[in-house]
Amino acid sequence: MAIITKISAQEKRADRYNVFLNEKYAFSVDEAVLIRFGLKKGKELSEGEIAEITEKDQIRKGINIAVQFLSIRMRSEQEVRKHLEKKEVNPAHIGEIIRYLYQLHYLDDLQFAKAYVRTQLRTTDKGPNVIERELKEKGIAPAFIEEVLNFFSFDQQLEKAAALAEKYRKKNTKESAIRQKQKIEQALMRKGYSWNVIQEALLQTESADKEEQWQALLYQAEKAHRRYNKYTGGEYRQKMKQSLYRKGFDISDIEKVIEHLQGEN
Repeated sequence: MAIITKISAQEKRADRYNVFLNEKYAFSVDEAVLIRFGLKKGKELSEGEIAEITEKDQIRKGINIAVQFLSIRMRSEQEVRKHLEKKEVNPAHIGEIIRYLYQLHYLDDLQFAKAYVRTQLRTTDKGPNVIERELKEKGIAPAFIEEVLNFFSFDQQLEKAAALAEKYRKKNTKESAIRQKQKIEQALMRKGYSWNVIQEALLQTESADKEEQWQALLYQAEKAHRRYNKYTGGEYRQKMKQSLYRKGFDISDIEKVIEHLQGEN
């Protein structure tokens, strides 16, 4: 048996204590562990008790690491597990740490998922598919994901998607109407919106007028002209037509813009 001959608070960690057995430093413990085991000067400890105390102290260290991590913002269980692994907490202790955090309501994946969705709705333009993927990456159960995505109503999705569609349309005014539509569809799909929402959003997007489309065609035609002006006659016209047709412009408008460019030269 070993006898506790001294217990002293650490200088840099007021919540941790150094324990001396038989006049020699033996180990340090968290204040919660000190109280739990009733450690005090004169108490006798067996080897088994010392082993249990040091193990519980390691678990307490893991709890403190997790609580500090959670104090910054809400986290999912998976995020906490990965953080504990990164901090090299004994894998055998992580399950007990997680259970303790649930008991204290420091962890709650459903509440985390609800808060996460509300934050994304308030601060981002992400669609439900992207949010769903992010929740899966955070280890949220499929049933919880399904429940919280109901917060994202069709009308909210449409409002955000329509605003994005108009934004992307304005960014692509030098493209054909067809190419504009394709780029908007691709951008909204990347943002996580469904095909039905995207098509509804496109119906609410302002269409390019004739003058805007002519300016877009003229811009693209001038670019193509600089590339193909080394050719002459039918070969020049053919390459211009192919280039502009692939960009989504109408063949009759392409004929007009080629005539326009050739009339300037």
